[in-house]
Amino acid sequence: LESLSQVAGVLGTQWGDEGKGKLVDILAQRFDVVARCQGGANAGHTIYNSEGKKFSLHLVPSGILNENTQCVIGNGAVVHLPGFFKEIDGLESNGVSCKGRILVSDRAHLLFDFHQVVDGLREVELGNSFIGTTKRGIGPCYSNKVIRNGLRVSDLRHMDTFGAKLNTLLKDAATRFKGFEYSSKTLKEEVEKYERFAERLGPYITDTVHFMNESILQKKKILVEGGQATMLDIDFGTYPFVTSSSPSAGGICTGLGIAPRTLGDIIGVVKAYTTRVGSGPFPTELLGKTGDLLRASGMEFGTTTGRPRRCGWLDIVALRYCCQINGFSSLNLTKLDVLTGLKEIKLGTSYCTEDGKAIDSFPADLDLLEQTKVTKK
Repeated sequence: LESLSQVAGVLGTQWGDEGKGKLVDILAQRFDVVARCQGGANAGHTIYNSEGKKFSLHLVPSGILNENTQCVIGNGAVVHLPGFFKEIDGLESNGVSCKGRILVSDRAHLLFDFHQVVDGLREVELGNSFIGTTKRGIGPCYSNKVIRNGLRVSDLRHMDTFGAKLNTLLKDAATRFKGFEYSSKTLKEEVEKYERFAERLGPYITDTVHFMNESILQKKKILVEGGQATMLDIDFGTYPFVTSSSPSAGGICTGLGIAPRTLGDIIGVVKAYTTRVGSGPFPTELLGKTGDLLRASGMEFGTTTGRPRRCGWLDIVALRYCCQINGFSSLNLTKLDVLTGLKEIKLGTSYCTEDGKAIDSFPADLDLLEQTKVTKK
């Protein structure tokens, strides 16, 4: 651990819930800065303080329990301010000081309550083809970012134009979804709420691109905390059953504004078995008693949603694919103890088609993936 590079990352290698937050919490005492580079409150990282007190974090970086660590929420993240302040209030009420210790990028996009409503309406619209999102509004917020009409944290400095920009977003949502309604009163109340938020958020707002690069020049040690995992990556995951950002190594640079050559060690966190939440292919899934046993023994219920996680054997094909994409310098194996007592432990070692033809890598074609036969050893 002492030999970790100046800028290091912790990323998930499966479909999330590998235990990244716990590792970040342990490593944070060796780093000056812990930064989130993508995602939002759809992440769920459970950590414990020295007294055994449990903290469930969603947007605040897991380094917050180490009092000497500066926490950063980078430009690639999306920020739901009501949830953000709720997390801060919860931390401070339990003796964790946040004042001056969290920096929020002025380039990060704002996630509004209406994004969460739209997320739910979108899932209903998809019917049996629903994605199984956390309904935290992440996808709709990133959609606004990509079509270039989203609001950023820096817009809170210009409340004179904030209402008109927000009105455009609400009008678009009302046009797109029949179940979505809003009024001038709703808009007025929302703007007033964000005027209060703007005042409270003021001390947190920072040009984090400048801060991160200055920290690198000052030889400060930086740890990047990934949310979700590579198999949920918008490009490399089981699309469309993925998240809306890039939780793989490439997302570190674009989500924080740092150069690729500054990156050093990247630790891949891998659970000794595999889980995923929501819909989508899962080649090594166990649907019988063994899967139920893994879920109970591993307490596999979502930190963010509370939903039971689907469980299966460790998928070596998917893990190898993630290693290729991210170039991990090491892997951190977690929850091996959950397998204690099982008479037999298997690994998914290779894929083939129904007619026995070998599949060399993790396929993009979901129809092929659904028909894939997994060799287990």
